[in-house]
Amino acid sequence: MRALFVAGSLLLVSACSTLPNPDPNQAWIDLTPHDNTSLHAVQVDERDWAESRYFEVQPGSHELTVRYQFPVTPSNIGPDAEPLWRDCQLNLTFKDFSAGQRYQLQAGSIGFRPWIKLYDEQQKLLGQGTPAGCQRT
Repeated sequence: MRALFVAGSLLLVSACSTLPNPDPNQAWIDLTPHDNTSLHAVQVDERDWAESRYFEVQPGSHELTVRYQFPVTPSNIGPDAEPLWRDCQLNLTFKDFSAGQRYQLQAGSIGFRPWIKLYDEQQKLLGQGTPAGCQRT
């Protein structure tokens, strides 16, 4: 009975974690946080986006808003300090999303400052975003 419960739980978790197939008429944007951080899709063109794991947009120009949570290491704060968690929103505008293309948003930080970059499938840098506000958590 226990094995059946464990197997059923694993199937449920794996089914929930799969992403849908990309629509070939839209642009797909994967989100890639660095280790020990979280990155979530929040808005497209200032409208709430329901799915936090990716963006899928019509071809053309769009502003994407993400939520990025990351720790600031003690070496950036002071001696004997604990890691400090930051919760930030960042915006990225790109004018040329193409149908059927896959893009990747990568996020990271330098000290207290978050950054976000957009890459195409060949890992060519296409754009960089700007912070839109942070708070400690």
